[in-house]
Amino acid sequence: MAGQHEGFALGVDLGTSNTVAVLRWPDGRTRPLLVDGQPIMPSGVYADQDGGLHAGLDARRLAQADPGRYEPNPKRRIDEPTVRLGDRDLPPAKLLGAVLHAVGRAAVEAVGFLPPAVLTCPATWDDTRRQVLGEALLGAGWPQAAEHTLAGPTPPGTRLLREPVAAARYYTQVLRRPVPVGEAIAVFDFGGGTLDVAVVRNEGADPWGDSGFTVISCGGLPDLGGLDVDAALVARVGELVAGRYAQQWARLTAPSDTMQRRDAIALWEAVRGAKESLSRATAAPVAVPGVAEPVRLTRDDVERAARPLLERAVAAAREVIGAAGLTPERLAGLFLVGGSSRMPLVARMLHADLGIAPTVLEQPELPVAEGALTDLPLRVPTATAAGPAFPAQRPAPTVLDAGPAAPAQAPGAVPAGPGPESAVPAPAGAPPRSGLAATLPANVGPTLVDRPGSPAGPPLPGPPPSVNPVSAPPAGHHAAPFRGPAARPSPVGPVSPPPSGAPGVRAGRRRTGWIVLGAVVALAGVATAALLYLTRDRYPGLDFHTLQEVNRVAAGDERSVGVWTAVLGDRAYLAYRRTDGQLEVVAVEAGTGEELWRKTTGVAADDWEQIVAVPGAVVAYPSEPATSTPREMVVLDATTGAQRWKRAIHGDDDVYFTDQVAVLVDRTGKRLVGLRLRDGEQRWDLPNPQDEYGGARTTVVPVGTRQADAGPGYLDGVPRNPWREKGRRLLQVGADRSVRVVEMDSGKVIGSRGNVADLDDLLAAHEDRLYVAADEGGYQLLGYDLNSLAAQPVVLYRAPDDRRRPEALVACGEHRACVLEVPDAKADQTVVVAATEGEAPKSWPAPNASTLAPVGERLLVRVTDSAATSTLFDSDGKAVLRDRRGVAVRLDAGNLLVFAQPPSTVESDRSVAGVWAGTGEVTELGELVGVRGSSCSWNTRLIVCGAEKDFVIYRFASD
Repeated sequence: MAGQHEGFALGVDLGTSNTVAVLRWPDGRTRPLLVDGQPIMPSGVYADQDGGLHAGLDARRLAQADPGRYEPNPKRRIDEPTVRLGDRDLPPAKLLGAVLHAVGRAAVEAVGFLPPAVLTCPATWDDTRRQVLGEALLGAGWPQAAEHTLAGPTPPGTRLLREPVAAARYYTQVLRRPVPVGEAIAVFDFGGGTLDVAVVRNEGADPWGDSGFTVISCGGLPDLGGLDVDAALVARVGELVAGRYAQQWARLTAPSDTMQRRDAIALWEAVRGAKESLSRATAAPVAVPGVAEPVRLTRDDVERAARPLLERAVAAAREVIGAAGLTPERLAGLFLVGGSSRMPLVARMLHADLGIAPTVLEQPELPVAEGALTDLPLRVPTATAAGPAFPAQRPAPTVLDAGPAAPAQAPGAVPAGPGPESAVPAPAGAPPRSGLAATLPANVGPTLVDRPGSPAGPPLPGPPPSVNPVSAPPAGHHAAPFRGPAARPSPVGPVSPPPSGAPGVRAGRRRTGWIVLGAVVALAGVATAALLYLTRDRYPGLDFHTLQEVNRVAAGDERSVGVWTAVLGDRAYLAYRRTDGQLEVVAVEAGTGEELWRKTTGVAADDWEQIVAVPGAVVAYPSEPATSTPREMVVLDATTGAQRWKRAIHGDDDVYFTDQVAVLVDRTGKRLVGLRLRDGEQRWDLPNPQDEYGGARTTVVPVGTRQADAGPGYLDGVPRNPWREKGRRLLQVGADRSVRVVEMDSGKVIGSRGNVADLDDLLAAHEDRLYVAADEGGYQLLGYDLNSLAAQPVVLYRAPDDRRRPEALVACGEHRACVLEVPDAKADQTVVVAATEGEAPKSWPAPNASTLAPVGERLLVRVTDSAATSTLFDSDGKAVLRDRRGVAVRLDAGNLLVFAQPPSTVESDRSVAGVWAGTGEVTELGELVGVRGSSCSWNTRLIVCGAEKDFVIYRFASD
């Protein structure tokens, strides 16, 4: 009988939101275990009125009838004494045991018995939490946990393995990615309820023959997971429907009875399904209970909602890697697991910040469970005349804390099997259990019963106690205002060779006759001079040269977690977060690095987002933990560094500046507020337009100017110095589809029109034009005259069919707009459409492009995937600079700066190059040494960056 059971094994990843199990057959085949017919089982538990506990899909279905008896995420409640479900208080071990019971039942249905199993748990769990898990195992009828040590064989039982170790083994043994002995990888486990990050090092083998990994640092965010992204998306749905369906939305967000709670659960399920669809598609509908029309969510909605959360996740990964004494480039790999890591933005942001390309699979839920199976390797039998012989008995270890390495492998070798770890202790007073002949608790069936005095149920079928011999493993819209480089990192690769080519020259004509010739030459000289003046490039190529270090400015005594910079005119402003949470700001002469003043903000924050230099002032923003969370915006005097004023704003508020006022988009107060830049005094207040249902959501877009666009830009093309012209204006879109133009200094409405655009439509306002592209298939690109909004719009372009949607829109010349158009959500078929008033539209291919930025009359198009490139097109669509590896930013309307590596927060050497937009001529400038690329700011001569403990100023062009 035992022989029939040999080789079967079960790996289980007990997750916060979902649980996954993988079953292995004796021939080495693996497949996900189907629980209720599905490979991914919800971890939720429902307590019925008769005392039974239901887990998985059954629990979710029953919760529709009585949500108060349902706990969707019992793993998040592990630190609580009891969890209230209906009229019962249940310990967390009971809830987790119900989940494990359902997995065990499914395994028995699949193979006829409960195979030897490995259960994973987070690396950060302490003895108390592991004790709860041990109790859950016993309550589910599984063998108790057994501890692996270096002193001898491990007693039989259910092995426990740390999740990052299981993931690392999958990375090496299943994916066949080499991690040499002594080297490490980072595991980024982004699940439904938590983020766990760990660095694990290959330790070779222990004396008992295991090879594997040690967790050398771990951390994460217990309050961040896919559930929090879901919550942000639910809030986004509320923004789209609450104004028109206020009562229905109030019932969904604050349910007061069973029916309303049922609808609230249905809403969350619909949003979660849409989020998962948007990992593959660009748009998905959401059915909102009580609302007839479905709400359309886009991938942009997901990324806007997720980005502030993921910024915390990326920072946590950076901290864990640093705690291991490593920098990202020293890692042998970065492995993404957990269902929430499926979002494309996760890999993009990690790549951009850490500078290493992550590995992520189509089904990131599976690697931990399948990697756990490596702790029960298949044995290799040795044939004899008497039959197969096996090594001496070696019971299964429970693995949690890795031990020291033993025999070292050759460099580059892949680990041969599971690695040493320590175990979850068995619950105090728990009776010993031998082998795998575990029994279920009372009333075996679809529920796990909790009744005092209930009789013991029948045993779970299983093999008698047997050995587990060691063997070789089996083969097998709009950018937010003043977001600097740190806010929008873009992954880039190494620099590619620059394109060749040069402008042609004109030939003159010959004339006969000295008098005629002289006259003609004179006239030709005048005409040529006039022509050259009229057709001259107003932004000639800068005098680029090799990077020259100007100066270094000290920061704090210790390495700062965050550093930021800003450059305006002849001043550079440098900021770093102190240990007390305050931001210290240093003003220096940009050309020399001479320190002018050094002041603190007087306000502390857990994290800071950026600093912005405006005429006469420096503004510092804390980060945005949530849209409803207040944060203190601090304004310092540019001359002295003294605090001028501060004001509490919310996480989703925006602020736009002139040289006189700061215009606050107060989303909570549903208004625009003009604040005097000198002292913060309110100068004007303008309520948002409202629709017929009282909705007052708004979209605000600054009206661009030629002068602002002729200066340096952020990574997304937004001007760094937008106040370079007087009469600055904002364009505001109301919930009623109206638009109005607001003079920023006075708050005066200088033009308005109804029925122009929805809040989610693509908009670009520049000089005297507004361009609108509806966010829908078969869209039209319309142009409105801002000086005469009452006039009918001009149709600049019509999409030829309903399959085409706009993805990005910018003004790209005089009365000209450029849009990225994607057919059928096929990014590799993306095209640029350039439409000029009075001319036929032009289009040209731009596969996988995602970002547009104007550079004078030219257009910078960027691809921001793992093979990031920058291409500069002239007004006719001809590539002046094609597929330059890296991310290009605007210096002025005729010159670019190209970063060859991601602008991350990790110190490293970063190559840069200068490009003249007139010809695409590239000048290699050299390396910024040991800087955090995301902190850099620049003008047409200088670049300023934060380093480990100081700031460095480089000059790259002559005056």
